[in-house]
Amino acid sequence: MKRKFLSLLLLCSTILLIIPAESLFAQTELNRISIAERSDGKGFVVRNHLSNMVDSVKVEQPSSDRIQMLLFAQDLDTLNFQYPPETNTFNHFDLYPVDNGIGVEISLSAGSYFKTRTYPDQNGKDLLLAMESISSSEIDEITAKSSEIDFTSYIADIHGFDDVVEADNSFLRIRDNQEFNVIILDAGHGGHDPGTGNRSMGLQEKDIALAVTLKVGEYIKEHIPEMEVVYTRTDDTFVPLSERGLTATRNKADLFVSIHVNSAANAPSARGTETFFLGLARSKSALEVMKRENSVVDLENGPGSLDLSEEELLVYELTNTGNLAISERIASMVENQFKNRAQRRSRGVKQAGLEALWHASTPAVLIELGFLSNPSEARFLNSDYGQTIMASAIFRAIRDFKLEYDRSIKANGERQASNE
Repeated sequence: MKRKFLSLLLLCSTILLIIPAESLFAQTELNRISIAERSDGKGFVVRNHLSNMVDSVKVEQPSSDRIQMLLFAQDLDTLNFQYPPETNTFNHFDLYPVDNGIGVEISLSAGSYFKTRTYPDQNGKDLLLAMESISSSEIDEITAKSSEIDFTSYIADIHGFDDVVEADNSFLRIRDNQEFNVIILDAGHGGHDPGTGNRSMGLQEKDIALAVTLKVGEYIKEHIPEMEVVYTRTDDTFVPLSERGLTATRNKADLFVSIHVNSAANAPSARGTETFFLGLARSKSALEVMKRENSVVDLENGPGSLDLSEEELLVYELTNTGNLAISERIASMVENQFKNRAQRRSRGVKQAGLEALWHASTPAVLIELGFLSNPSEARFLNSDYGQTIMASAIFRAIRDFKLEYDRSIKANGERQASNE
């Protein structure tokens, strides 16, 4: 009996060694959503392409032109999600990150009425949403019984101050004999400078940047009341690029954060966040952002935006190593929050010769929230939900850095570097 048990144990161990580790603890991914007409011609089937079946699903139809789904699965990943194309029936699909899952909202064209049910596909992984055409009177009965899904109610502690952050004593100090207490929040563009936009949707970068910036400031004031928040603008006002950075210098700020929205006119599928700190533009995309953001100078002094030479940027990197180290670290923390908490696609941390950062004699980052040229990202960033998620992610990065910084002061006692 003992020999049989040992043989069985050895066999199980061999099987575990053969099976790849990732398959034992595979993360569920929602890769894309596709649409197919039903074979009976009475509607459609919406397929959620999943790597593993979700734990549960909730469906509501709060109005005739909207269907809401909540897919629940631990650490559901949507970073590589592919949106389905818009059709005469399906206007668009939008994703909303929630704790342990994802919210999906389907926008339908006027006069398209369906009743729905969900079921797993025969492959055991994909989740199908069957949509059967019905009359207007029938859809009225369904919507009367449905409730609106408030996706924010499925997010615990959206911008709270409760997470435990491990101390990290490796980064440089901001300034001798001063704690991390003053932050400049800069909403990009403003006034007669709208920034980029989405003309068909009537959206302008300056409006979204301001809305998110004000939310970040509100979260800081609520959860870190000892920190002083200074805005470069709080309304639709034009502020020259040089003045934005100088605001940080005049207020002896410890951090300058400039918030923007991206665009790619010839690539409507481009999406994702980027966070920049000052330095040489080391990629084509960083160079394009640098050219677009620095072109604001044309609105101030006429054509001829600031052209920071490679030599100037190299000198800056050499003489501001402390600022750059802190800037890069905060930029990384922002992108980690976007990717891991907000479930947005991160295009990474980059360097560029951005004038708004050049004039700030303090650690500084410039954040691109996403692409207004991408309809799905534009809708997300224009929604209160999307702005709340993005502002929360930025706040968390600032909060976590402050926790690290304050703890490192206590742990090390003396300053390691100065930027004065």
